[in-house]
Amino acid sequence: MKILVANLGSTSFKYKLFDMADESLLAQGRVERIGESVSPCSVTIGGSTVKVERPIPDHAVAVRQCLAQLTDPQTGCLKSADEVSGIGFKAVMANNYTGVQWVTPELLDAMEELNAVMPAHNPPYVRAMRLLKSQFPEMPLVAAFETGFHQTIPEHNRYYGVPLEWAEQYSARRFGFHGASHRYIATRCREIFGKDLRIISCHLGGSCSICAIADGKSRGSSMGASAQTGLMNNNRIGDFDPFMTSHLMKKLGKSFDEMLELFSSKCGLLGLSGVSADCRDIMEQAEAGNKRARLAIDVFVGDIRRYIGAFLVELGGADVIVFTGGIGECQSGIRSKALANLSELGIVLDEAKNKDVFAQEAAIHAPESRTQIWVVPTNEEIIVARQTKAKIQEKA
Repeated sequence: MKILVANLGSTSFKYKLFDMADESLLAQGRVERIGESVSPCSVTIGGSTVKVERPIPDHAVAVRQCLAQLTDPQTGCLKSADEVSGIGFKAVMANNYTGVQWVTPELLDAMEELNAVMPAHNPPYVRAMRLLKSQFPEMPLVAAFETGFHQTIPEHNRYYGVPLEWAEQYSARRFGFHGASHRYIATRCREIFGKDLRIISCHLGGSCSICAIADGKSRGSSMGASAQTGLMNNNRIGDFDPFMTSHLMKKLGKSFDEMLELFSSKCGLLGLSGVSADCRDIMEQAEAGNKRARLAIDVFVGDIRRYIGAFLVELGGADVIVFTGGIGECQSGIRSKALANLSELGIVLDEAKNKDVFAQEAAIHAPESRTQIWVVPTNEEIIVARQTKAKIQEKA
């Protein structure tokens, strides 16, 4: 069985093709600038990359371009598009739906209901999935929701201090996101250690969240009802007092919707540093003496430490702390700052090992550390591929 895993943006289509017989990666590619006069389209198969430019007006054409490149007689890896058994989507959230679902009109309507909560994610996914459903009616389409892994979060970590009917009727409760990544970390740790452990999974990248995991299940997430909460992200605000929103609206002369747009695009590391949304640029500026850049890094690290501390309490300690995501896997300086001065809690980083690890799986704790510390590159796509395969087999 061959599964195509899709990651959709408003003007992009990124994908990976897996042969689920052995979970090997057959191809990966991307189509960018969808809707513009010319769209770059690239695919990598067997270490060779083919790049072309085509007019790609919408996501349905992007999928057709993807399949054309995968079935190219000279450079492709498929004899026919019929070899693709289904497309799995790393979807985010829908009203009253979670887990792994068939893409149906009802599901898309439920996703659309939460467009205001997930403005950067749900609208492009709904548009593209609805289009693909109409253009490829014979192709099984599966949505693997990021909220699915977090269904096991206990009630005391799920509810806000609001009237219960708000939670029950309007989804005003904590959900948690990056489910595919945290599920992968739980699965991979079980493979490494041979059993389920108490894990604090730190997914740090353009979007960031920390998850408490016990017995392979989510016990808590730094993200709440939307991906705007928890740690500050590259350009998203993170935790913020809602009463300050009204004050800023008056001072800045902005509407509520305009404030939400600013919170989700001009805040986070970008807003605080005034340098960039990219942690690499900010770290470089901080080391060069830029005070705003240093402040942004310090606040970011403070967020990480705050949630690590909270989840140490929730889990009654941790057997392993895992760093993943672009920042977690590649920024040794962030890892070092996040775990500084925690020896009394049994958490001791080996600084030499830490500096040597870049985007590779490795243990970076000192011999005396009671808690193991690992860097584990995440693989969200294989999780979605597995879930899509299981859903298709369930139907068969």
